[in-house]
Amino acid sequence: MGGLLAAAIRVVSGFTLLSRFFGLARDILTAHLFGNSLIGSAFANAFAIPNIFRRLFGEGALSAAFIPEYVKARKSDPAVADRFAQHVVSLLFLVSGLITLVVEVILLVLLFSGAGQDPERRLSFQLLIVMLPMMPLVCLTAILGGMLQVQGKFGPPAAAPIILNLFQILAGGYFLMIHKQHDRPAAAYAVGAAALLASVVQVVWCMGALSKRPSLLPTRLTTGADDPVTPHTRVMFARFVPALIGLGTIQINTMLDQLWAMWPIWIGPTMLGHEYPLDETSNSILSYAMRLYQFPLGVFGIAVATAILPLLSRSADNNTDFESVLKRGLRLSLFIGLPASIGLVLIREPIITVLFSGSSGGFDADGLTRAAAVLTGFAPGVWAYSLNHVLTRAFYAKGDTTTPMKISMLMVALNLVLNLILIWPLREAGLAWATGLSAMIQTFVLAIYVRRKLGVTPIDSATLRGMGMVVVATLMMALCVYGTIVFTPRVLTSLQLTFIDPATHTWRSNLVYLIVATFTGMASFAAASVVLRLPEFRWLLQRAPKGADGRPVEMTFE
Repeated sequence: MGGLLAAAIRVVSGFTLLSRFFGLARDILTAHLFGNSLIGSAFANAFAIPNIFRRLFGEGALSAAFIPEYVKARKSDPAVADRFAQHVVSLLFLVSGLITLVVEVILLVLLFSGAGQDPERRLSFQLLIVMLPMMPLVCLTAILGGMLQVQGKFGPPAAAPIILNLFQILAGGYFLMIHKQHDRPAAAYAVGAAALLASVVQVVWCMGALSKRPSLLPTRLTTGADDPVTPHTRVMFARFVPALIGLGTIQINTMLDQLWAMWPIWIGPTMLGHEYPLDETSNSILSYAMRLYQFPLGVFGIAVATAILPLLSRSADNNTDFESVLKRGLRLSLFIGLPASIGLVLIREPIITVLFSGSSGGFDADGLTRAAAVLTGFAPGVWAYSLNHVLTRAFYAKGDTTTPMKISMLMVALNLVLNLILIWPLREAGLAWATGLSAMIQTFVLAIYVRRKLGVTPIDSATLRGMGMVVVATLMMALCVYGTIVFTPRVLTSLQLTFIDPATHTWRSNLVYLIVATFTGMASFAAASVVLRLPEFRWLLQRAPKGADGRPVEMTFE
């Protein structure tokens, strides 16, 4: 199992890394187009909402409820599994499409009512109308991706987001290159329309990669009691709603963050008679800073969780194998997530400045300062977000969706309380700190209940020692990076370079700090891992076992 997990993580991480680089290019373009402005906030919100539903329904709850049953069906009867998959895909497409239609009608009513007369609110509603139809398409892409993963094809679904990013880069690049930044609303609509078109292409891409393509419109949407598909469908839907809440904590918290950040645009500048601490630019600042902590989380944290669910599902009947896979997944998540958390905190100012400002536009000085503060709140929780995805999937692989649901409901309530407390002194950064603190608490609670409810030990003495060594390696990395940040300006000053002035913290000087600190962090953590003999590097490089035909035998899931 270890070789398969490593191979799957490498495939998903590799394509996801490429996708995230394209996504980062997209974010840089849109940040330079819209900056920390009202249009930036409205665009970020309109793009975020369908993607939140994608993570909730497609990549999150529905996949977690669907994959274990799909694996079970493929083991017993591949023909039944194919019909089960067709049934789920069709229902998802029709239900999400119906939800989209209802919300579009509500938005149109609001647009042509008194609520739509305010020009700022009107712009937000119109961008939502353009991009909301992405929701059924991206949800469909995500569930098709789950089918491909069970079939051992991790590459195509991991590569699908690249299509979305490329379409948006082309649309945004057009406006940036021909110097039409002044026509910001037109640029926002163009990039939004490009995202919608790309969502259609993503569905076609994933359909083409499947060995057997499910129909979106079957002749029947219901199955009879004697139909062999019915038991799988019932189990899946029984797990779906608890999984929706259990896996969706971070997405639900993100939706709440969107509400608080969009309050000045949607509601007004006051709350309960008091001046609201956020303004019309807050959602833009929050959203772009959020993308930076989601970069390592998406490339590595989600990759581990994506790769581990089919493996946990296969070993659910064998506690020894199940526990082994779970422990390895947790250690790999911490090995990647903890240095990412500390590293992002240390380089928060240069990375925000380099990516979101420049001669072609972007954030102003106030926006850069506030975005760095937001990243400081989000970044410490990267390790916790990563572990939570793995721990939650352990419950789902065992068929327990109720326990993580209850824990998640408590965490959502905690996040809501922290939001309302922290936004007043910390502004947007309060939303970030609330999310990060809630995630850390959730990690410890989930770990306790995995042992109580599932009868397995996720963290034994050996695992704890291994995690402790990862902490030591991270501290060694942090000292090296901090030293680099302190001494690099002095070195540059002594060199008296004509093209850079370290004293003024220009874009060029921040670029140098970022490059030096990043490479120092990577090299020092790798060196510390070797010196401390951490096994995680070896695990990541482990190859999947192969059969007589030279193919990975475990990749088929047959």
